[in-house]
Amino acid sequence: MTASAPDRISITVEFTGGLEILFSNQRKHDITLPSRLDDGSRPNITFLLGYLVENVMKDQRKELFILEDNVRPGILVLINDADWELEGEEKYELQQGDNIVFVSTLHGG
Repeated sequence: MTASAPDRISITVEFTGGLEILFSNQRKHDITLPSRLDDGSRPNITFLLGYLVENVMKDQRKELFILEDNVRPGILVLINDADWELEGEEKYELQQGDNIVFVSTLHGG
């Protein structure tokens, strides 16, 4: 095993369009995750969603962000400024320095 493989990766997660209310009114979060999970796989967006709900989200209304273990409809996810649909959606494996943005497109009315 080489010493060059870090055991943690750092990413930035941002919430806009009202989602920041669920995360202590803080728009930008610097997150450090393990570079490998217990099963040896790399953390992906699915892992990140669970991590955010368990460790970052202070609001109890989880259903405003997650629905059926995925991002709620009406929330755009950008991975390094690209729509996550182009990157494999929840299966996208997180990389050192990634910038993940969650944008709510839902508006009251």
